[in-house]
Amino acid sequence: MWRYLKRLVIGKPLKTMDEGGQALTKFKALALLSSDALSSVAYGTEQITTVLITLSAAALMYQLYVAALVLVLLFAITMSYRQIIRAYPSGGGAYVVASTNWGRPAGLVAGGSLLVDYMLTVAVSVTSGTEAITSAIPALANYQVLIAVLIVIAIMALNLRGMRESASFLTFPVYFFIIMIIGMILWGVMNIASGNLTYHASAAVGAPVQGMTLVLFLRAFSSGSSSLTGVEAISNAVPNFKRPKRKNAANTLAIMSLVLAVFFGGITYLSYYLGVKPQVDNTVLSQIATAVFGHGLFYYLLQLSTALILAVAANTGFSAFPILAYNLAKDKFLPHAYMDRGDRLGYSNGIISLAVGAIALIFIFHGKTTLLIPLYAVGVFVPFTLSQSGMIIHWFRERGQWWWMKAAVNLLGALISILLVIFLFLLHFGNVWPYLIVMPLLLYMFYRIHVHYNRVAAQLRVVAKEKAAIDYDGATVIVLVSNVTRVTAQAVNYARSIGDYVIAMHVSFDENPEKEHKTAAEFKETFPDVRFVDIHSSYRSIATPTLRFCDVIAKRAAERNFSTTVLVPQFVPKKPWQNILHNQTSLRLRAVLNSRENIIVSTYNYHLKE
Repeated sequence: MWRYLKRLVIGKPLKTMDEGGQALTKFKALALLSSDALSSVAYGTEQITTVLITLSAAALMYQLYVAALVLVLLFAITMSYRQIIRAYPSGGGAYVVASTNWGRPAGLVAGGSLLVDYMLTVAVSVTSGTEAITSAIPALANYQVLIAVLIVIAIMALNLRGMRESASFLTFPVYFFIIMIIGMILWGVMNIASGNLTYHASAAVGAPVQGMTLVLFLRAFSSGSSSLTGVEAISNAVPNFKRPKRKNAANTLAIMSLVLAVFFGGITYLSYYLGVKPQVDNTVLSQIATAVFGHGLFYYLLQLSTALILAVAANTGFSAFPILAYNLAKDKFLPHAYMDRGDRLGYSNGIISLAVGAIALIFIFHGKTTLLIPLYAVGVFVPFTLSQSGMIIHWFRERGQWWWMKAAVNLLGALISILLVIFLFLLHFGNVWPYLIVMPLLLYMFYRIHVHYNRVAAQLRVVAKEKAAIDYDGATVIVLVSNVTRVTAQAVNYARSIGDYVIAMHVSFDENPEKEHKTAAEFKETFPDVRFVDIHSSYRSIATPTLRFCDVIAKRAAERNFSTTVLVPQFVPKKPWQNILHNQTSLRLRAVLNSRENIIVSTYNYHLKE
């Protein structure tokens, strides 16, 4: 049943040689890797206006200045990550750049920040998508968390099917959103030019606003910078592109940034011109669409496209997280399971881990996007700062043509990014303080995993002139016996073929003494030359008396330079589902016996035919 469901959801396995067919063209890569960045325009302007409206409606005029500064930062970040793509095409993005130029600790901070950020990417995108759905269909407002969780599970299943299929699926919602936003901006600008849209801005550009402070402006800027999340995803996924990988990745990043700049600038301008104010139950984008399109077909198409891209924007995290986890696992800072490819050639363990983390965040924050945005932004701009400052070191070391100009672009991005991180901590500390707890815990986990792998490697490494194996003088085999069956008989015969000294051990209980005596008598009659030991258990426990007995035998065997093997007989049903009809005593016994370093645990399987 499990295999059937797996094939139904994921599809049949792909050959390793099919990996080339999973590579992305620019058209599909834009859909797969830019959905997070493009979708952020649905809430970026709203985050700015939400801060400014706390002063007055007139202060909303400053959203134009904030947007201009955000676009300057977007330019610096785009140019920086184009350089990163060309200099570090193996993927890993900020983690690799920071590790190479600043050292491993800085790289781990960048990597850890991005791991958490991709979980937040999924959580923010999906919760924003559900908010767009509930804006259009208010009756679903009470089911927001449930809808978000179901969307995460659906996107996880899609990514487990492979990169090519997920990219094909995402092509429609991403390009549908692009067409609808372009249409809204163009139609809105045309109506403004023709006088069909009335100017409703609360204050003219440049007009003085009483009470406006630099702190409030920076607070709005730090909130609006959330529109730049997801820009780094392409640099993490360079290995997924078709050849030439660097060129295709860099061009895709440029296209994505240009579209993002047009969308963010256009939406912010329309928001200012129309005098849109943030509302609890109606998003800024929804209000703009109402003013431009009215409550007709195009309004609902825009809301549908917004909900779709916000929902699938989580896919950017699903594309980048597994590759970042792979790089960390390759460097021995995450479990090596993250290096394993699934049936569809994707890093399935990374995909599943990301989904579990995102669902946990949705439950913790009750599906509320506004609570996640500041923490989300910190997780992005800390790696931005480390990667861009790391590229300055890279250019000073590598030099090359126009290196000083490239370093200047990185310096601009690094300065704005570090200032933004400082503003986020100073102005949004109530929401971003968990970062100061999560990051030390992640770093501690990384180093503990690294130390473990190094110790394992040191212990397993064969040293020159070292004696490779222990020479035993004989072998003791303990066969665990529950009752006398064909399984037991064959297991004992096998034990006699490999052991010099064979012991059959049985654990008896108080419930049925007659049965226990019958088992002992039957065994002695069948195998008179094999020692039979009956261990009585007053507490119905099999594992504890078994472990104690095996410890005693192993100690005595070691004194004679004998090896000790515990043979656990078990029968295997013909149908896998039939395993649930039988107790799993053998699993529990193997688990406890595996804790003993001087005992070899072996399983004798008897396969049933019917």
